[in-house]
Amino acid sequence: MVESVTPPAIVAEWLASRGWSLRRHQAEMLAAGADGSHALLVAPTGAGKTLAGFLPTLAELIANPSEDRLHTIYVSPLKALAVDVQRNLLTPITEMGLPIRVETRTGDTPSDRKARQRERPPQILLTTPESLSLLVSYPDSFELLKNVSTIIIDEIHAFANGKRGDLLNLAMARMQAINPRLRRVGLSATIADPEAYQGWLAPDADAESVRLVQGDPGEEPHIGVLVPEGRIPWAGHTGLHAAREVYKLIAQHKLTIVFVNTRSVAELTFRDLWNVNDDALPIGIHHGSLAPEARRKTEAAMAAGKLRAIVATASLDLGLDWGDVDLVVQMGAPKGSSRLLQRIGRANHRMDEASKAVIVPGNRFEYLEAVAAVDAVEEHELDQEYFRPGSYDVLAQHLMGVACAAPFEADAMYHEIRSSAPYAGLPRAMFDKTLSFVENGGYALRAYDRFKRLTLQSDGLYRVSHPRLAHQHRLNAGVIVEAAMMNVVLGRRRGRRLGQVEEWFGSQLRVGDSFMFAGQTLEVTGFDAADINVTLSRGDPRVPMYAGARQPLTTNLADRVQRLMSTPTEWDRMPPDVHEWLQLQQEKSQLPAPGMLLVETFERDNRHYIVIYGFEGRNAHQTLGMLMTQRMERAGLKPLGFVGSDYVLSCWSLEPVTDPKPLLSPEVLEDELAEWMAASPFLKKSFREVAIIAGLIERQHPGKRKTGAQVSFSSDLIYDVLKKYEPDHLLIQAAWADAQTRLSDIARLTSLLERSQHSLVHRTLDRVSPLAVPILLDLGRQRVQGEATDDALLIEADAIIAEAME
Repeated sequence: MVESVTPPAIVAEWLASRGWSLRRHQAEMLAAGADGSHALLVAPTGAGKTLAGFLPTLAELIANPSEDRLHTIYVSPLKALAVDVQRNLLTPITEMGLPIRVETRTGDTPSDRKARQRERPPQILLTTPESLSLLVSYPDSFELLKNVSTIIIDEIHAFANGKRGDLLNLAMARMQAINPRLRRVGLSATIADPEAYQGWLAPDADAESVRLVQGDPGEEPHIGVLVPEGRIPWAGHTGLHAAREVYKLIAQHKLTIVFVNTRSVAELTFRDLWNVNDDALPIGIHHGSLAPEARRKTEAAMAAGKLRAIVATASLDLGLDWGDVDLVVQMGAPKGSSRLLQRIGRANHRMDEASKAVIVPGNRFEYLEAVAAVDAVEEHELDQEYFRPGSYDVLAQHLMGVACAAPFEADAMYHEIRSSAPYAGLPRAMFDKTLSFVENGGYALRAYDRFKRLTLQSDGLYRVSHPRLAHQHRLNAGVIVEAAMMNVVLGRRRGRRLGQVEEWFGSQLRVGDSFMFAGQTLEVTGFDAADINVTLSRGDPRVPMYAGARQPLTTNLADRVQRLMSTPTEWDRMPPDVHEWLQLQQEKSQLPAPGMLLVETFERDNRHYIVIYGFEGRNAHQTLGMLMTQRMERAGLKPLGFVGSDYVLSCWSLEPVTDPKPLLSPEVLEDELAEWMAASPFLKKSFREVAIIAGLIERQHPGKRKTGAQVSFSSDLIYDVLKKYEPDHLLIQAAWADAQTRLSDIARLTSLLERSQHSLVHRTLDRVSPLAVPILLDLGRQRVQGEATDDALLIEADAIIAEAME
C-alpha cells in the first residue's frame, strides 16, 4: 500500500468548499509526485483523473510561488481537449487565488504567442504530440525544457500504439536527455493491459519504474439496446430507421450526444433527426471535416446549454467535460467495448452517478454486436491493444527535428533513440539507414541536392545543411496525413467556408449535383481551384455521401458475437425476428462458433456465391476478397466481384466453388499478397503518407500549400524511381509495413487463413441461407444504380429474404 500525502491546506480548503475530499487514487498520485516517481493512473471517467495528474504540480507551485519557469507539460490527443482542460484547470486555480499561468500551444495557437511562450513560458503548458515535437526542434528548447519537472499524457490509450505515440515518445526521450529528472505521468480510463502502457510510458521501457495507481470503480453504466417496434433491419449500418425513437429520447433528456462512426453517417443522422424535429429542438453537428469556426461554435453552444443534442463522430470521444450531458446514443455498432465505454463516459461525467447510454444497431449482426458490447462492459472486459515497433518515417522526422535544434553525434543519438520504448529494439543498421535517408535521401536519391538535409562535418556532428530547411521542417512536420481536401464554400467568391470534403469525392462532382454536408443539402454551382461553390438546396442529395473512416470490429467483440450466435440459450434475450433468424440458420445450415470458419456455397440467379463468416473486420475481409477473386480467376471460376463487412465476405462467380480450402490457403499471403499489393493503390497510398511524414514530400511552402494532386504526382514519381533503383529503400519498407497492418490488417487475415486449414466447415446449400441475407443485400445496394434504385432494392430484398426464410 502506497502511503498517501496530505494536499496543501489551500487545496484541501478548496475541496471542502465544494463538498469534496481527496479520493484514494488522487492521494496516491500526490504521493508519487512527492517522491519523484513516474506514474500511470487508470481510473473510471468522472474520477477526477485530470486533477489527480495535476495535484503534484499544484502542490509544488504552491510551495514555491516565486518559481517562474515551465514546470509541467500536459499532452492531449485533441486540441479541443487541451482547451477544455485549460478552462477546467483555471477554475480551481482562480478560486484558490494561485499565481499560476496556464496556456495552450496547438496548431491553432498564433505564431506570435508561440514565440512569446518560448521566451516567457507559462508554468503549465497544454499541448498536443505534434506541437511538443515542434517545440523540441527549436535551439532555445534546451533552455526551455531543462527545468521541466513533469510531463502528463492524458488519454494515453488514444495514441500510444500509433504513429502519434511514436512521435510523442521520441519527444519524451529528448526531454529526458535534456533533464534526466523529468517525471512522466499517464492517465486513462480504458486500458486492458496496464503493464504494457507502463512499459510504453517509462524511460528505457522499464515498466517497473512506473508506479501503477488504479482508481476505485465508479457506478455501473446503464446501457440499453433500442429495438424500434420490436424489429431489427436485415441490412444497413447507420441506425437511421430509428430516427423518430432517437428524437423521442432527445426530447426526454437535457442534453444528448448522438455518436456515429463516420462523418457521412453524421450528416445523414443529423438530416433525419431534423426531419422528425417537430418541436424545433436545437440540435448541432460536430465532425472533423467542418471548419474550426463551425466546431468551436457548436462546442460553445453546447457548453452554454443552448443545445438539446449534438451529432458527433470521434471528434468528441475523448475527455471533454460537458457536465450537462445526461444521455449518450450510439448509432450503429460500437465496434469495441473500450470505444463504447469511452463514449458512455461523456454522459454525467461523474464517478458517483451512473452514465446512461442507448445503442441503436443498424442491422441484425450489429444487434448481436451491441449485445456483446453491453455484456463486455458489464463484465469489465476491455479490448486488448497491441503495440508494434516504432515507425521509420516518424524516426526520420524526429531526427530532422532534433538536428534543427542543435547538431548531434550519431552514437549518442542512437543511445537516446533506444531509450524510447517504441524504438527500444531498433537495430543499429536501421538507425544508420534512417539517418542516411535524412542526410541525403538514400542511395537512389543522393544525387539530388534537394534531398541533402543533413551534413556530416569533420567534428563528427550532423548539422542541418541550410537554415531554410529548418523552417521547411517546421512547416511540414506532423504525423496526421489527411486525405487531400477541397473547400465547400457557400456562395461565390469570398463566400462562407462550411468545411472540407475529400478531393477524390469533390473531383466527381459536377455543376448541378447535390450532396449532404453540414446538415444541409447543397447544390454545386461551380469550382474555383480547391473550392467547391455551393448553394442551399432542398430534398435528398443526388450524389452518395463522401466516405469517412470506419473502425473495424475488435477481436474481443467478434468472439463474443460468435458465442451469442452459437448458444441457443442466449436467444431468448433477443427480439423475435433475430431469434427466428438464428434458429432458421441453425436448421438450414450452421451457426459459426468461435474458432470455426463457416463457409457456405449456393447458386442464385445463375451466379455462384461463396460466403465466408470470418469475423475478422472489414479491412481483412476486403483484402481477402481481392486475393480470392485473383485466385478464382486463375482457377477458371470466372469471378464477378466481392463484398465484405466486419463479419462476412462474399464472392460471386459464373462457375461454382466446390472446395473452398485451396482458395483460403495461407500460401496466398506468401505468393500473391505482395503481387496484389504492388499492383494496388494501397502501396502507393502508404508510400505517399510515409514520404510526407519522413519529410521527403513537402505539403507546404511559405505562403503556399500544394494541392493533393501535386503531392500525389510528386510522390508517385519518387515511388517509381525507388521501386526501380532501390526497392529496399527505407520508405518502401515503411510503406509495406503500413499497408500490411493498417490498410489490410494482415495479422487478422493471417488468423482467418490459419483457421481455414484446421477448422473450416463447408456447407453446400440449395439456396441463400438466413445468415447470408445481410451481405447479399449489401451487394444489391452497391450494384443497383439509376432512378429506380429504391424500388429495385426493395424488390430484390423481398425476394432474397423470402427465399432464405422458406
